[in-house]
Amino acid sequence: MTHTKIRWGILATGSIAATFTKDLLTLDDAEVVAVGSRTLDSAKEFADRHGIPRAYGTWAELAADPEVDIVYVATPHSAHHEASALCLDAGKAVLCEKPLTLDAAQAEDLCRRAEAAGVFFMEAMWTRCVPAVLRMVEMVRAGAIGEPRLVTADFSVVFEGGPEHRMRDPALGGGALLDLGVYPLAISQLVFGTPSVVQAVATLTPEGVDDTTAVTLVHPGGGVSALTCSLSTDGTWSATVAGTEGRIEFGRGYTSPSGFSLFRQGELLERVEAPFLAGGMVHEAIEAQRCLREGLRESPLAPWSETLAVMRTMDTVRGQVGVVYPEGRG
Repeated sequence: MTHTKIRWGILATGSIAATFTKDLLTLDDAEVVAVGSRTLDSAKEFADRHGIPRAYGTWAELAADPEVDIVYVATPHSAHHEASALCLDAGKAVLCEKPLTLDAAQAEDLCRRAEAAGVFFMEAMWTRCVPAVLRMVEMVRAGAIGEPRLVTADFSVVFEGGPEHRMRDPALGGGALLDLGVYPLAISQLVFGTPSVVQAVATLTPEGVDDTTAVTLVHPGGGVSALTCSLSTDGTWSATVAGTEGRIEFGRGYTSPSGFSLFRQGELLERVEAPFLAGGMVHEAIEAQRCLREGLRESPLAPWSETLAVMRTMDTVRGQVGVVYPEGRG
């Protein structure tokens, strides 16, 4: 990069875009120079609120801005493919919110476009970038719990939106799996890699998306993951990585944890503290900026191969439980 600061464009103006932008503005080596939305009024309001100099009423105008180095895509995930493809084809680096797309085929297409354009591309899975999760992976690989054998993880919340909400709309990629289940799957992927066996059950909403889903994964080498997600239960929202000599426990909110507990022989051995900066989303921005400055096309913290592996697992789960999105939408 030739510029002192990485220049960001924000695509979409919802709550997740606002949260990310606030985190991004805490970095001295980043600046937000433009925002794009489907309407100019929405873009201008967002720009005014966050002190962004340029606002565009189309995604294409944002993608064409020569002073934007990287675009953060913050649309609902049903539009991730369209928005990211537009930016990648325009030669822009992209950090796209999770889940990357509705299905693996769309995700594979985006990786091909990034490869063809020669630009950086990454799924914005903050769980892969926060210090506590990076420390957990480091300790597991160093043998802190012996041989890892079991991952249990849940992300279940009581969602009160009606059938018109995107979370319950098949056309918008609704359901617990893509919004919530992707996090337990990310932890499993970090510890064990790609599963060899996927078995899933679910209850569906009247609209046909998954309300509560349980996934069991068997991994090469014998590791097992037991993962759950739900839109209608007050779950534990916790994760445990257990091995032959101990376990690591994340409390509630493991998707962006500030630390974890290490147990051996049933006793607490150590409380590891690794707080995140700002609101936690800043770490994915830091990683993206590091990769841009080093000329990388993909991040070692969230490589394309692992993002695609999780997308393929979710495809398998949806096939087993009977969640089908409208034709052309995964």
